This record gives sequence, structure tokens and C-alpha cells, in this order.
Amino acid sequence: MGSQKQGFIWISALLFLNILLLSRADDHYYDFFLQESQFTKLCSTKNILTVNGSFPGPEIRVSRGDTVFVNVHNQGNSAVSINWEGVEDSVDGSNDLIQPGRNFTYEIELDDEIGTLWWHATSAWASATVHGAFVVLPAANEDYPFPTPDSDKTIILGEWFRQELTEANQTIAPGQADAYTINGHVGETNGCSNDTAFEYQVDYQGLYLVRVINAVNETMVFGIASHSLTIIGQSGAYSRRSFTNSLTLAPRQVVDVLLCANQNLGHYNITARPSSATTRSVTGILRYTTTGA
Repeated sequence: MGSQKQGFIWISALLFLNILLLSRADDHYYDFFLQESQFTKLCSTKNILTVNGSFPGPEIRVSRGDTVFVNVHNQGNSAVSINWEGVEDSVDGSNDLIQPGRNFTYEIELDDEIGTLWWHATSAWASATVHGAFVVLPAANEDYPFPTPDSDKTIILGEWFRQELTEANQTIAPGQADAYTINGHVGETNGCSNDTAFEYQVDYQGLYLVRVINAVNETMVFGIASHSLTIIGQSGAYSRRSFTNSLTLAPRQVVDVLLCANQNLGHYNITARPSSATTRSVTGILRYTTTGA
């Protein structure tokens, strides 16, 4: 009789713990407006399909176990749907096209996903500009299984095409990009006044969690001059820690790394290039803001 009572108490405690954990999960609501926006890069201006007028699109930032509702309003000229890379559970309507002038709300229930995921349009022509990060932080009762970073930064590797990616050619996947981008910046090597380089400011001896997403339709090599990287997660899960001087990311791959800003005061090149070429690349800047003691 005593063992049965102890078993009942143990089961009740587990149920209470599950209810407590579930009660800490939150619901988050986002509105995505698909719309045509003008951008100037490579010395020319063109319309691209964006979410909320930005390239890359807005970042979703929630915690493990939360539920996310994303209401997508299609104000563009052609039907689009969104894919949620790295989400384990199926998302109702993920394969349904949202027609122009219509909207659809995606419900995304997070379970064990942790770290960095991302979202993008399902068609190749639209995903070139319609994509963004989906960051899943530890729950309120959780800690990182690695040293807690001072802050985190998302870096999305993308591509830019001079051609118009419109409804007329949406059935054909874009060819090789005319330029590559880091968070939408093509760098300053093209001789165009509107083209700027991505800049990441860090403090000396700071520890940073850098979330690197490859939104390019080819394998990319990413690195930061004179800095080593510690891999701590991939595609929505923590991984065994490993050390590297550069990352090789397959198309649609996501890697989370720790960066220790332990070099001399100055600035260092951040580079990304396709693995098939050594001359075509995009360059950003890692800039130190203080020196420390």
C-alpha cells in the first residue's frame, strides 16, 4: 500500500511539473506583409518581393516550447507559401499557396527545437529575397550548455540577382548570383555608391553567439580573419562542441558558433564565398569598439 502511495505521489509530481513547464510557454503573434519594395544594389534599382519591406525579412525570436502564430498577408503579385526550416512538427497549410490579396495564419508549435532555425518562401525565385531567421532561445528554466554569451548576432548569407525575379520566371530557378550578400549588404567592392558592407561591432574579450544561415542555393564558405569559431549548434539543435577557422555550409544549412573577440583592437574581414570559386566573394567588417584592461 505504501509503494502504491509513493507511486501516486511521484506521478502527481511529474504531472505538476509538466503543467508548470507548459504554463511558462508563451504564444507569440507576428504579421508578415508580402509586398514589392525597391532596392538599389550593383548600381541599379529594381523591385523585389519582401516581407515588411526588408531584405532579409524580420527575425522571429521566441523560447523553447512556445507557440508562434504568423499571419502572412500577400500584397504581392503572385501566390506564395512559407516554409519553416528545422521545425519538427507539421505546420497546417505549409504547402498551400497564399493567393494575392489573401492571408493565411501559420501555427508553429515548438517542442525540442533550440538555437537557430529560419523561414523562407517555398519557390526558388521568391526565397532569394523572402527569408529570415527564426531564433529559439532557452526556456525560462533553462541555461545554455556552454558559456553564456554577452550577446548574439544573426548573419544570413544571401544572393543578389540583377534580373527581375517575377511571376513570369518563377518556374525557373535563378542561375548563379551576380553578387552575394551578408545581411543584405553586397560590400563595397562594386564601385557603386549605394553598396555598403555589413559591419559587426564587438567589445574586446566579449563572447558572442553568432548564428550563421546559408540562404544561398549553393555551398558557402564563411570565416572571420584571425578568429577561430566554436561550433555549438546546427539547424535547431545543440551539437558537440568543435573548433574551426571557417565554416562550410550546405544550401539551407544553419550553424551556431561562439566567437571570442580576443584579437588586437582594429577591424577584420568577414568573408563568404561559394565553395566552387575562390575569387567571387562578399566581405563585411568585424570592428572592435574597446580594448579592455
